[in-house]
Amino acid sequence: MLSRLMNLLKACFRPRSDRFIHKNADTGGHQDGLLWYKDTGQHVNGEFSMAVVQANNLLEDQSQLESGCLSTHESGPYGTFVGVYDGHGGPETSRYVNDHLFQHLKRKTPWFTYEQQSMSVDVIRKAYQATEEGFSSLVARQWPMTPQLAAVGSCCLVGVVCGTNLYVANLGDSRAVLGRAIKETEEYLAIQLSAEHNACIESVRQELQLLHPDDSQIVVLKHNVWRVKGLIQNFLAMFNRKNCRSLQISRSIGDVYLKKAEFNREPLYPRFRLREPFKKPILSADPSISVHKLLPHDKFVIFASDGLWEHLTNQEAVDIVQKHSRTGSARRLVKTALQEAAKKREMRYSDLKKIDRGVRRHFHDDITVIVLFLDSNLISKASSVKGPNISVRGGGINFPSNTLAPCTTPTETTG
Repeated sequence: MLSRLMNLLKACFRPRSDRFIHKNADTGGHQDGLLWYKDTGQHVNGEFSMAVVQANNLLEDQSQLESGCLSTHESGPYGTFVGVYDGHGGPETSRYVNDHLFQHLKRKTPWFTYEQQSMSVDVIRKAYQATEEGFSSLVARQWPMTPQLAAVGSCCLVGVVCGTNLYVANLGDSRAVLGRAIKETEEYLAIQLSAEHNACIESVRQELQLLHPDDSQIVVLKHNVWRVKGLIQNFLAMFNRKNCRSLQISRSIGDVYLKKAEFNREPLYPRFRLREPFKKPILSADPSISVHKLLPHDKFVIFASDGLWEHLTNQEAVDIVQKHSRTGSARRLVKTALQEAAKKREMRYSDLKKIDRGVRRHFHDDITVIVLFLDSNLISKASSVKGPNISVRGGGINFPSNTLAPCTTPTETTG
């Protein structure tokens, strides 16, 4: 009887598989169980490597690399765009960001940037804003049918190489780390480029408290971990979805139920609803953006979701990339993280690999890694030199485990 009840509950909470299957063309990426990887590829500024390992039943990490024209105008500017989108509560928001953010950036890049052949902080900020507004509008349209969409969100890490500048924008706790060669040595220095929005960081808690001076519960210490108000433990823990635990992030795309009070009411599930109404958005969608002048000894950047950084330090990750061949760099980082996850649970890596998605989430998170190698010769001229447009999306298994749908593959196009 209990087993039948559990199966019924799972059926009620599991999204329909046909909503989440991406019908993508074959791309040269490889699927090895829950691991997808593209060991090497070329972008206008150098080479790249990508890898994704799935832990959730539905892959909540999404990622993309777009290289070539960064505008809707063929005149440019030219460069490379990298996006890592770590979803929570489901895959809907991260997939939406994957489909819309880069397109918004291209549309927001004004025609006069051709004269300067550059990107701007303002363009990136407006692309984030348009993506947030678009997803909020989708939540409003779907509210009568699927109100729980208001409780789905995503971290959003972006890197844009244009000319000799690297722009890094972030919401949440994904991370970008630069590998810089130390002159006259064989050592590399790890430099974190992204600002994180995690309640475990004191400055983030202070920011939240300054924004909400009348709310003493805006951040709460629970089981020795700082949490943001509203992102509380919920019943989805039974179904291995990432929003099973209260999240620590203070900024995201989506999570509309903590940004607009009209979506924090029935028919949203009670576990998401706050006891008291709020006047100010609890979470923000305003990214932290920084600009870095690339130097000849800046050799690569690692963009990764927090699933990697739970198991590796910045310097450990940089050392792994630096000490091995470029080919397979992202896959090597993912494998090392999985070996660390297995070690923490006192099990063998080979046994961890046998655990299926869903159950795997008890051992590690979805992990996405993109390693962007930087060729200083190409960077110096890439913003004005036309080349083929390259588009690659990270892969995964995007349907519930009780279906018989075939595994989908990511998309790579060259135009």
